[in-house]
Amino acid sequence: MLIEAALNKAFERGEDLVEIAPQAKPPVCKIINYGKFKYEQQKRDKLQKKNQVVAVLKEIRLHPNTDVHDFDFKAKHALNFLEEGNKVKVSVMFKGREMAYQEKGMELLERFVEKVEDVGKIESEAKMEGRNLNIILVPIKTKSKKKNK
Repeated sequence: MLIEAALNKAFERGEDLVEIAPQAKPPVCKIINYGKFKYEQQKRDKLQKKNQVVAVLKEIRLHPNTDVHDFDFKAKHALNFLEEGNKVKVSVMFKGREMAYQEKGMELLERFVEKVEDVGKIESEAKMEGRNLNIILVPIKTKSKKKNK
């Protein structure tokens, strides 16, 4: 249909001629109420934004000589973060001569991963960045429990 004929038809109905798919060959147009169309599009966009999940990166810092109770306490926090759907970055920070005992930090990270393996998995392997040994854990995709607020 020609553009002029479509515009005349839309004018007769008291509505607007709206181009829906301009990239198509030929372009696709509809005769609709443009105000209602924009309103419904805004509602759809708002609903999509509402249902969108944003993963936050939480960090937990340890030292090579972190005690058992402190380690368990921080592992419990990591479990909570992973259950909420957040990523967790576990860092072992070395000070001074502790750099000579990097294998102790690796053992600590391995123990940490074993502690949270039922709710999280490794996204990136352990690597040294300056004086820190880092590993990133992500939640395992399961049916998440929605909390009623």
